[in-house]
Amino acid sequence: MLLATILNHSLALISLQPLDLAWALGLMAITIGLSIWQQLQLTWRLVLATGRMVLQLMVMGYVLWVVFDWQNPGIILILLAGLLTVASIEARNRIGQKIPHLLIWLWGSMFISTALTLSYTTLLILQPERWFDPQYLISLGGVVIANAMNGAAIAGEHLVNSLQANRNEIETHLCLGASPAQAITSYRREAIRAGMSPTLNAMMVVGLVKLPDIVTGQLLSGVNPQEAISYEILILFMLAFATLLTTLLVAQGIYRQFFNAAAQLTLP
Repeated sequence: MLLATILNHSLALISLQPLDLAWALGLMAITIGLSIWQQLQLTWRLVLATGRMVLQLMVMGYVLWVVFDWQNPGIILILLAGLLTVASIEARNRIGQKIPHLLIWLWGSMFISTALTLSYTTLLILQPERWFDPQYLISLGGVVIANAMNGAAIAGEHLVNSLQANRNEIETHLCLGASPAQAITSYRREAIRAGMSPTLNAMMVVGLVKLPDIVTGQLLSGVNPQEAISYEILILFMLAFATLLTTLLVAQGIYRQFFNAAAQLTLP
């Protein structure tokens, strides 16, 4: 009985009060001070990043509190659609804003990969009492969307730069009878591999070099370590599938914007 009491007490999450967060802000103050001392010219970026991060997380915390309290599937789906839209805009800005229909294609690609990943995980693996339970749908959906956005941005940027830098080689392949898809095959594969690299790197070093943020958060909240590890394995499998599917779709959409109906290379 005493042992159980000690274990339960040790697993209790320490609540952070406003004063504690104020002390935590001191870490950023020290970081900014070090930047000024070393003349890194990062002062305003650090200040802006700190302000945006705090404001965004405070707003998101309130939104999630409302969503978790109402348990309304419509609101949950609207929130996920909003996350998809923001992620699509961020990826579009990194790839290039002049490519026609890029934002729509990014949104659609991430929507398809996220919907398939969450449907498979929720209906086949987790099987919660309600499919729209925000504890799972929002938590897992946010992670999948963020990772898909990163993969899409890396793959898209890599592909666009390759097509622009290798125009002569691509046109040579076209003149020799290759189709647009055949002419850019190597660049498309390189772009997809680049988009998958962060996810693969994370899978290779997880548990050896670092504990993932998700595992750390679960451990802080008192979750059994084995349970936390099991969820991390599931999440990494989800991220690998969603990221690869997203990069495949994004690469397909981008390369089509670089060729006209006559199969001629036209750089946006």
